[in-house]
Amino acid sequence: MVKGYRVTRSGATRPALRATPSPLKSVQRILPIATRGRGFYDATPEVARVVAESGVTTGLCTVFLRHTSASLVIQENADSAVLRDLERWMDRLAPESDAYEHDAEGPDDMPGHLRSSVTRSSESIPVARGTLALGTWQAIYVWEHRRVGHQRDLVVHVFGE
Repeated sequence: MVKGYRVTRSGATRPALRATPSPLKSVQRILPIATRGRGFYDATPEVARVVAESGVTTGLCTVFLRHTSASLVIQENADSAVLRDLERWMDRLAPESDAYEHDAEGPDDMPGHLRSSVTRSSESIPVARGTLALGTWQAIYVWEHRRVGHQRDLVVHVFGE
């Protein structure tokens, strides 16, 4: 037998499988985000801190929002008019109304669920050179859809080498 090879049942020679230590890292944190009512809350600095502390230089950062009446979006951070326009568009798409059957938590609750259903609850961002590989004008926002403030939790998972 040649070193580094194994013989299969059929007699064929195959490279030996070797266990090698994995340079991969996996870090997970829960970040509380306090909102003050409807609007966008930039979570980029907090998520970037988790990435930096993870020691991952090349990999993937997944961010998940554990709520159903708020959203997670990557959006422009340079011109605040973009966020205001998005809010006005969403107001037209899912207005507050007494016509909804689900109203136990108030008239803004069901519209919050509708708004979160047409947006996202998670985002995946590449990690390159130890930082989030966001574009120049991109930021990670928690988009609160309720009128009153809530504590929203983000699960941040960083995986890579």
